[in-house]
Amino acid sequence: QVQLVESGGGLVQAGGSLRLFCAASVSIFSINAMGWYRQAPGKQRELVAISTSGGSTKYADFVKGRFTISRDNAKNTVYLQMNSLKPEDTAVYYCNAKIGVYNTNYWGQGTQVTVSS
Repeated sequence: QVQLVESGGGLVQAGGSLRLFCAASVSIFSINAMGWYRQAPGKQRELVAISTSGGSTKYADFVKGRFTISRDNAKNTVYLQMNSLKPEDTAVYYCNAKIGVYNTNYWGQGTQVTVSS
């Protein structure tokens, strides 16, 4: 059973920074892609950033230049560095892993990020 454990959320003022962590219970080398999604109240879950096993990254337009996704293969961990945070970044952030030939989705429990104005 794949488990994804997130941490690092919290309350920050606009313009501040937070770093999210996601630790996988399986080797990161067995994961096709790992990334972050977010869901604000009343809105659909949306992609924030993703990192593939091939080393490529993809970002949503609304975080380009502000957020950076990175990975530590030795720790089976993916990070999301969030800078210049805005109130509209307030959401529950979910870690996602796509595993296997069918890219089966696995989700973490979510971590709340709140940005005050």
